[in-house]
Amino acid sequence: MIGGNTKQFLFGFLPFSFFHKQKFLKEIKKRKAYYIMETIVFPFSSKFLLAKYLLVFALFISAKALIKLSINETIPAVIVFGDSIVDAGNNNDLNTVIRCDFLPYGQDFAGGVPTGRFCNGKVPSDLIAEELGIKDIVPAYLDPKLKPQDLLTGVTFASGGTGYDPLTPKLASVISLGEQLNYFKEYIGKLKAIAGEEKTNFILAKSMFLVVAGSDDIANTYFVLRARQLQYDVPAYTDLMVNSAAEFVKVIN
Repeated sequence: MIGGNTKQFLFGFLPFSFFHKQKFLKEIKKRKAYYIMETIVFPFSSKFLLAKYLLVFALFISAKALIKLSINETIPAVIVFGDSIVDAGNNNDLNTVIRCDFLPYGQDFAGGVPTGRFCNGKVPSDLIAEELGIKDIVPAYLDPKLKPQDLLTGVTFASGGTGYDPLTPKLASVISLGEQLNYFKEYIGKLKAIAGEEKTNFILAKSMFLVVAGSDDIANTYFVLRARQLQYDVPAYTDLMVNSAAEFVKVIN
């Protein structure tokens, strides 16, 4: 357990069947986590990428409705883990082809500058933070321009191309979820140096944690590269993802 008694979780995931959906939901409820389920029926369809982003967008813009806050209670920060859906530029300096710090990415962002977001503008984590009145965007933790004050209201550790399967980030040469957790530990240390231990504990306990991953496991590692098909059928591979996701929540919470 790293973050202490975290209260708000929002989860994005890509399992296949109703059975696995219910199994994962049961695991997440044990952790008292808020949860979003994506279902992609044809993962290697030509419409897969568009469908994924439209579905994620539709789910995430309703995040405020999913969170029941007491009167006068606020969320101080949004802390994000995952893949390209919520990566704000952590891949920019990596030796990987999975990066988008060039036009036309970012053309609708403030100033028309590519930031490393896999989008023409804001990504879902930005929209959630904006909707909750926390800040306009959630910056990448590895952004060299990141200011100490930015840490108080949250950052994203997400890395495009990563996944719950530990093989997925290795194939893409990106930041694994385990490495994102290490950055999170480092982040906590920086928070304590800036705000003190008491305020840090408050931020971690009251913040919203977003975890968005799974699409690269299914789409790339399993179906496109077929790197796991000799070891797992679809239900078994989904189990691997479910177990990894549940363990991730356990460590964070």
